[in-house]
Amino acid sequence: MQAGDLSLVFSALADPTRRAILARLSEGEAPVKDLAGPFALSGPAITKHLKVLERAGLISRSRAGQRRPCRLEPRALEPAADFLEPFRAMWEERLDRLGEYLKSLAPEVSAPPPKTTTPKRVKRPTPKTRNERGRSHGKKR
Repeated sequence: MQAGDLSLVFSALADPTRRAILARLSEGEAPVKDLAGPFALSGPAITKHLKVLERAGLISRSRAGQRRPCRLEPRALEPAADFLEPFRAMWEERLDRLGEYLKSLAPEVSAPPPKTTTPKRVKRPTPKTRNERGRSHGKKR
């Protein structure tokens, strides 16, 4: 598979509708009408999605009378899986190292925290109102 073909596969997988169609086809062959059922899309919109999947080699369509059953072509996903495998291995290694690091911290975390005392709050006097300060309500004497 060429790099351009890999781009077609990833482009096809980028859309959630197409991923849902592939998930449904992983259960077995299905006619276009059944694939369109769960989506609030027009017939032409579903057909466009199917053409993208077909162009990427992820599905194949056949004709059985008036039915147009679609079938998943799982081998088309192998180049994408091969491309992603080194990244999966890298992330698994990093997560394993993180797990070991967190285990090494576990004894320190389980130790009881040191006791600290909190300072007592000092009550501040509330400010006096004008009347309490001995002033009148704006009347001149």
